[in-house]
Amino acid sequence: MDAVVHPDLASFDAAAHERLTADPVRNTVALTSLHRIRQLPAELPPTLITFHDNGKVIGSLVRTPPWPFQTADLPVAAAELAVRVITEIDPDGPGVTGPKERSEAFATAFADATGKTYRESLATRLYRLGTLAPPTVPDSWRLATEADVDLLGAWRREFLIEAVPEAPNEGTTEAMRGSLKLGTGHVLWESDGTPVAWASGSLPEAGMTRVGPVYTPPGHRRHGYGAAATAAVTRWALDQGAADVLLFTDLTNPVSNSIYQRIGYRPVEDWAEYWWQD
Repeated sequence: MDAVVHPDLASFDAAAHERLTADPVRNTVALTSLHRIRQLPAELPPTLITFHDNGKVIGSLVRTPPWPFQTADLPVAAAELAVRVITEIDPDGPGVTGPKERSEAFATAFADATGKTYRESLATRLYRLGTLAPPTVPDSWRLATEADVDLLGAWRREFLIEAVPEAPNEGTTEAMRGSLKLGTGHVLWESDGTPVAWASGSLPEAGMTRVGPVYTPPGHRRHGYGAAATAAVTRWALDQGAADVLLFTDLTNPVSNSIYQRIGYRPVEDWAEYWWQD
């Protein structure tokens, strides 16, 4: 087995894009993050590696700074090789995320190679839509526009502080402005004309849309607004032509897991995110 470090996205796409798009559900994170940097070039270049066995591509590893490595397409057997490569070319990656077995294998190999420890920062479950069953919630929704970018930025910042405290301190308002430029659907659920919940969904990539973040400010919770916004953005994604609509839930939050199942989402697999510690 050998590894190839790609100097740019065009080289990586030539080797791996067809492989990733053949399984868009598992590769949802890589597909959406790479699509973003194709359209909105990032300040820091991505780390792009493919793994080969007798000339055949058998896996890949992606990182789009400042975020962790993505192991959804990394074979467990390639974890040690992947760590040897990234400690040479990208030693500053903060952690790893992906299906639990794969990300755990990578984290263990990284700890063995570097002496660093790691901890699980996030345990999630990937869901795929079965049959959409929207909840009955009063009021209505609309798609956000450029005029809402400050609100979206503030809510994204609050979401990250609450749900992913280890997340990089990115420019959330600018991130939302870029997201709107990409055509991402941002649904605002409104009560008496006031936004009370937010859910976003990517444009379909290889027939796949991923929903998230979903956020309801604390003062508006327990009214079904988040579920209603999620169902609305799911309907939007289906109308855009998505064949698979996906979302991740925090396994420590049984409420959100039950809500998403009630509106039609079904479990696919568990993921884990690990961050390095000195």
